[in-house]
Amino acid sequence: MPSETGRGGRRFYLFKQRTFIMSYELQATLREAQGTGASRRLRRAGQVPAVLYGDNQEAVAIAVDHKTVFYALEKSAFHTSLIKLTLDGKTQDVIVRDFQIHPFRQQVVHLDFQAVDLNKPLRLRLPVAVVNAEKSKAVKLQSGRVSLLATTVEVLVDPKNIPSALELDCAEVVAGDILHLSDIKYPEGVSSVALKRGSNLAVATVTGKKG
Repeated sequence: MPSETGRGGRRFYLFKQRTFIMSYELQATLREAQGTGASRRLRRAGQVPAVLYGDNQEAVAIAVDHKTVFYALEKSAFHTSLIKLTLDGKTQDVIVRDFQIHPFRQQVVHLDFQAVDLNKPLRLRLPVAVVNAEKSKAVKLQSGRVSLLATTVEVLVDPKNIPSALELDCAEVVAGDILHLSDIKYPEGVSSVALKRGSNLAVATVTGKKG
């Protein structure tokens, strides 16, 4: 995905991204021993302590393979995808709700998984993907850039069809434009939580030479 990083580390997206749905599978085991010492032993054995919870079930202490989740967490799609988690021979759909990374080691310290009811809307944050900016007057004629003010948007989504990102079409933008939540293309079954509350927040600005 071509991009440029400007002042303050802000990233400007200039080229089209394609969204797609990924699926992942994880094997988990129950954690009988808990506490700081038990967690350290798990990590030394190449496992990550985790918790699985849901609306209609008690939280369960589990462990998953460190190498598998370490590399999966590097993929942005993993954070918004349904995961087939198998525990004691039973497979259920979950999403990653939270995770902790060691401050200076390449190590996942902890994970939280939430069980998902496929028949109920799911509330989560999806990344924003700028598309068609390279076709716009702002970029082609005004030496402009599209700068994201919000890299993610909180939405309600059908868990059976979670997009990997929300597209913000910038084909018609010109220098000085400000784009809002209402300018995002929401796929069927996806809606903005803020818009439902009547709050149409700005999500991107367009720089460039006017005139």
